Amino acid sequence: MLTRLADLGIRYPRQVLAAGLLVLVAAGVFGISAAQHLHSGGFNANDSDSARADRLLQQTFHTGAPNLVLEVTADGGPDTPAARAEGRRLVAALSRSSYVEQVASYWTSGKAGVALRSHDGRSALVTATVAGDDSTAPERAWDIVAPLLGGHHGVKVRAGGMTAVYHEVNEQTTHDLARAELIAIPITGILLVWVFGSVVAALLPLAVGISAIIGTLAVLRALSAVTDVSIYAMNMTTAMGLALGIDYSLLLLYRYREQLRAGDAPPDAVRRTIQTAGRAVLFAALTVALSLAAMLVFPVYFLRSFAYAGVAVVALSALAALVLLPALFTLLGSRVDALDLRAGLRRMLGRPPPQPKTVEEGFWYRFASRVMHRAVPAALAVIALLLTLGLPFLHAHFGYPDERVLPSTASAYQVGSHLRTDYPGNTTGSLEVVIPDVSGAPTGVKGYLRELADLPGVGRVSAGPVVGEATYVAVALTSDPRSDAAKDTVAAIRGLDAPWPVLVGGQTATDVDSVDVLADHLPWAIGWIAVATFIVLFLLTGSVLLPIKALVLNTLSLTATFGAAVWIFQDGHWPWLFGDLTTTGYLVPTMPLLMFCVAFGLSMDYEVFLLSRIREQWLGSGRTAADNTRAVALGLGHTGRIVTAAALLMAIVFAAIATSKVAFMMLFGSGLAMAVLMDATIVRGTLVPAFMRIAGRWNWWAPAPLARLHDHIGLREEAPIREPAEA
Repeated sequence: MLTRLADLGIRYPRQVLAAGLLVLVAAGVFGISAAQHLHSGGFNANDSDSARADRLLQQTFHTGAPNLVLEVTADGGPDTPAARAEGRRLVAALSRSSYVEQVASYWTSGKAGVALRSHDGRSALVTATVAGDDSTAPERAWDIVAPLLGGHHGVKVRAGGMTAVYHEVNEQTTHDLARAELIAIPITGILLVWVFGSVVAALLPLAVGISAIIGTLAVLRALSAVTDVSIYAMNMTTAMGLALGIDYSLLLLYRYREQLRAGDAPPDAVRRTIQTAGRAVLFAALTVALSLAAMLVFPVYFLRSFAYAGVAVVALSALAALVLLPALFTLLGSRVDALDLRAGLRRMLGRPPPQPKTVEEGFWYRFASRVMHRAVPAALAVIALLLTLGLPFLHAHFGYPDERVLPSTASAYQVGSHLRTDYPGNTTGSLEVVIPDVSGAPTGVKGYLRELADLPGVGRVSAGPVVGEATYVAVALTSDPRSDAAKDTVAAIRGLDAPWPVLVGGQTATDVDSVDVLADHLPWAIGWIAVATFIVLFLLTGSVLLPIKALVLNTLSLTATFGAAVWIFQDGHWPWLFGDLTTTGYLVPTMPLLMFCVAFGLSMDYEVFLLSRIREQWLGSGRTAADNTRAVALGLGHTGRIVTAAALLMAIVFAAIATSKVAFMMLFGSGLAMAVLMDATIVRGTLVPAFMRIAGRWNWWAPAPLARLHDHIGLREEAPIREPAEA
């Protein structure tokens, strides 16, 4: 299959590139509007108890917990004529919208409005409930309030509440994504020139990565017509498109140049490159795609969207690399090294060109040999280090984001901070206990109200109207709605022996349910990744032990990343690393899941690159224990430099995302950058060779039935090995 793919590019290079360009233009035209069709929500499970409670409140009672807060601030206080006029103007504007219910304010709510005045007497609030889910409600709210914000006659109006938070997070991440692209693309281009010297060679990986990004945006645009897709998936598209396009192109470019140095004619070098490095790319793409597909098991479209984007960008990166690069190599031939800036720089400095070195003289071959000479102590030292760095994750806590994920300059952040410290009670921190059918015990509501009022953490309790057979109870919390105490109150309400089934809604209940849903589906995601990875690596290697080793070591390599995530983003250590970062004492639960799936897949990417080359050396040897050791050293010697360069480039892409002003995107970008670097250096450079030295010939063992199965279905396109010198 791969040989035929190579021959296509060799025989018809111009036709292949012309067809690729036409497809790319069509995808670009179709996908350019993708962002306009994507949604900013998707964090909550639609079939949870809290989601059903919130839907009943909206559809039956046209009410719900306030999700929009307008803070009116005046130097003379909220009782000045200007502030009073502004407050009434806001109430009137909100009341005119068909999407807004339950408008309350300090100026129009009588005695209940006292709770909407700040302690310092400078501000007061207007609150409202905007209908819709976590995607539509923020859009509707902002359309209504955007013209109302700002300064008017000495009075300042700012927006807060969860609808404002979601809107501002969406706006900030869109801006941050554009900035990340402006940072990542030029830097990766410069580093690619540094890695290869040649400007022509450096442009090829960028071309593959940008092609994958354009194609994936078209895929997301198409998927948005049939299902909800999160706009945050565009961050995955940009990062993974650049990273994997560079990864796969670097591997193919490196092998192509290697074959040219070995004396192959360009067509033979192209064919050999696709047979060997192309095989690694194919298996690497398969492992990454399957790891990312695990997010499809979670019933929240935020995570599903990352699966859509991830699988698409992986597939398109591999397709572009395996189809377009053979055609480009054929047309360029040895000119792939044209415009060698390093040669010009050496001439300017009067330095001689570097002398070719054998693989055995290279750093990574010698490093692997040293590690394998002391395999057990080296492995134990690295394992101890990774486990120590991962210890903070043992006390990880999880909760959904609030306004504190935004920078302190954001309106929603400032309003949220004031609500926590300057106002009595919790304006937006109420629960709604929905009783869908009271007909079984219509007189039990009063007794149930008394039981609710006696629960710890419960403030004021009030019953709503009865509509048909349904009613609800509004429960005010005495603690922060994001706190453990508030979550305990939700558990206590659900634990009451009510005379009818009840549903608990509100932000705290939504947070509890969302975390529980993710935890319930996590074993299925882990099981999918483990089984899929084992099967793919078995097909690659024909071994049973190597896939198990890869699963264990890749999981171990992530411990340091997750430990650092808790240490910095939950516990608040080293705040200077990210500047305007507010820690909350918990992590957003979707981020570790997302990071695990992405980082695990990328770790397997490098695992496949290394194992493919080691296996190639092993098959051409006498297959003794000494041959296994030499195959490992040669495999790392051939791939160590390119994997390290690819990891550095990929880390830069993710680090650019970490420059975001949104806390969970900082976590996503910095965590993946760290995971990639740790895996490509410490794990690939030390743990893998140490383990394979200890296992010896057992690395390649499989039970006879599985060995026969691999012989029957394994993808093999080996050719005789020649050892080119390293430049």
